[in-house]
Amino acid sequence: MDGMEFENPMKYRLSPLVMLRRGCPRCGHVMFRSPLSMYDDCPGCGLDFDRGDPGYFTGAMYVSYGACIPIIALLTLILHLLIPIWSLFRLVLLAWGLCLPFVPWIWQYSRVIWVHFDQWIDPLRDDREETHSLTED
Repeated sequence: MDGMEFENPMKYRLSPLVMLRRGCPRCGHVMFRSPLSMYDDCPGCGLDFDRGDPGYFTGAMYVSYGACIPIIALLTLILHLLIPIWSLFRLVLLAWGLCLPFVPWIWQYSRVIWVHFDQWIDPLRDDREETHSLTED
């Protein structure tokens, strides 16, 4: 293209190990301070996890829904094989109840998957170098 090259300064590399450890897509630092509390910015590299947008993690709700429905369906099937005389309604309620203890885990992974997906689609540049060069002048 007329010798013009477009270079993405922050290329995202998929790292399943970082995702399993619930780490930052940029530096791998843990994204959560406790099971129900997430850092606003990465303590390691300063990446703003929610980009400062209200409602940013709405997409993570879809990821969470997509993760929970197959788990509940599989549990319902297993419960049907174990307790065939119960109604489908009772089996689904029991499967849903068995999933409740895993809600914090599913919530964390849905946010991790969403942040990694977002960084893959539209990576944030590291503005720390730009800020540093402006203060030196």
